[in-house]
Amino acid sequence: MTDCVIIEDLAIDTIIGVFDWEKTQQQRLYVTLHMGWDNSIPGNSDDIADALDYDAVSRHVSAWVSGQPRELIEQVAEGIATELHQQFAVLWVKVKVAKPGAVAQAKNIAVEIYRDFAATGK
Repeated sequence: MTDCVIIEDLAIDTIIGVFDWEKTQQQRLYVTLHMGWDNSIPGNSDDIADALDYDAVSRHVSAWVSGQPRELIEQVAEGIATELHQQFAVLWVKVKVAKPGAVAQAKNIAVEIYRDFAATGK
């Protein structure tokens, strides 16, 4: 399936980082999600109950990310992927987690992962 629901640059303030100073102040992450979902059903029914509720997804991801300090954006990306599959039954997901300012000489630093839950059977 190639249908997806996309949320771009969801801004989330959280404690993230490996350095001591990072563990004492919130920093902003930007999360972009591509989520595998059969959009033909809500496309034909025009019923929100058939759609992937992107507001609920945004609130859930924001709460999960800001819910506890973490060191690595890689762990944030992996955790988001697992949460989306478990809580919203997405078939696959591409998660990008960006941490602007992580490297002074770079505009942005990010990791991106792709997890196909249908292929893994999980």
